[in-house]
Amino acid sequence: MKAKPSYHHHHRRTTTEEKRKRKMLEVKRIGVVGSGQMGSGIAQVAAMHGIDVWLHDLDPQALSKASSSISSSINRFVSKNHISQVAGADALKRLRLTTDLEDLQLADLIIEAIVESEDVKKSLFAQLDRIAKSSAILASNTSSISVTRLATSTSRPRQVIGMHFMNPPPVMKLIEIVRGADTSEETFVATKALSERLGKVVITSHDYSGFIVNRILMPMINEAFFALYTGVATKEDIDTGMKLGTNHPMGPLELADFIGLDVCLSIMRVLHAGLGDNKYAPCPLLVQYVDAGRLGRKRGIGVYEYSKDPRSTKSSSRL
Repeated sequence: MKAKPSYHHHHRRTTTEEKRKRKMLEVKRIGVVGSGQMGSGIAQVAAMHGIDVWLHDLDPQALSKASSSISSSINRFVSKNHISQVAGADALKRLRLTTDLEDLQLADLIIEAIVESEDVKKSLFAQLDRIAKSSAILASNTSSISVTRLATSTSRPRQVIGMHFMNPPPVMKLIEIVRGADTSEETFVATKALSERLGKVVITSHDYSGFIVNRILMPMINEAFFALYTGVATKEDIDTGMKLGTNHPMGPLELADFIGLDVCLSIMRVLHAGLGDNKYAPCPLLVQYVDAGRLGRKRGIGVYEYSKDPRSTKSSSRL
C-alpha cells in the first residue's frame, strides 16, 4: 500500500527536477576563496573549461604568486599540446584576481579553499552568505570538516555543499561531492553538472568524517606506519609491497611524505574524534615524526630523506 504513493511522489519529483536541472546547469561565473595550491588549481581548472573566475585572497602577494603559477601551468599544458595556444590565452583572460570579497557577489557558485579550520571557515561562510546572490551555491573544498556544521553559519544551508578536489586539481580526475544534512537535490545536481563540465569524475559521499577517500586512505597510511613502527619490514619493502602487490602508483609511506605527515596526522585525529573508533588512533611513530618536524617532502625529510636537488628527489625517495 505504502510503496505506491512514495513511488508516485518520487516519479513526480524527478520530472520537476529535470526541469530544474536544465535551468540550473549554467554556472557562468564562479568565485574561489583562497589562492593557495588548491584554490589556484581550482580556479585554473574552471578558467580552462570556459568559466569566468574570480580568485580571492586577502594577501595580494599570495594572489600574484597564484597568478604566475597558474600562467606557467597553463603554458605547460600548451607546450605539451594538451590544449591549444588560443585556449590557453582564453583561460587566462577568464581569470580575475581580487582582494575584495564583494567582487564575488555575481558568482553563481563560490568555492572556499582556505585553511582547514572550522572556525575560520565558518566566519568566511557567514560573510559569503551576506555577499553572495540568493541563488548562489556555497561550496567547500574541505577534506575533513563537517559540511553540515559549516552550513549552520549561513542562512542557506540547502545551498551549501562539499566539493573536494584532489591535489593538484588541474591533474587529478576526481571530485568528491559531499552532501550535508540539509543540502538540496537541486544544489547537488548543479554541483555535479559543474564538476562534470570541469572534466572530472564525481563520487558522492554523505557528511561523515573523512568522506570516502581519506576515510580509507588515511588508515592505510597509518597502518603502514604501524608496520614500520613494530618492525614488520623496512620502509622500502612496505612501499614496494603496496606498489607492486596492489598496483598503487606510490607506496603509502612515500604518499604520506608527499601529502605531508602533519596533514595525515590531523586527518587521522578527525577520523578518531568523529567516528570514535580506536582503529583510527594515530600511530605513535607518525606522531613522533610530526613532533620532530619530519613532515615529508616539503621539509626535505619525512619517512624518507629528500635532497634539495629536485632531480634526485625521485631516486632518494626510493633509496
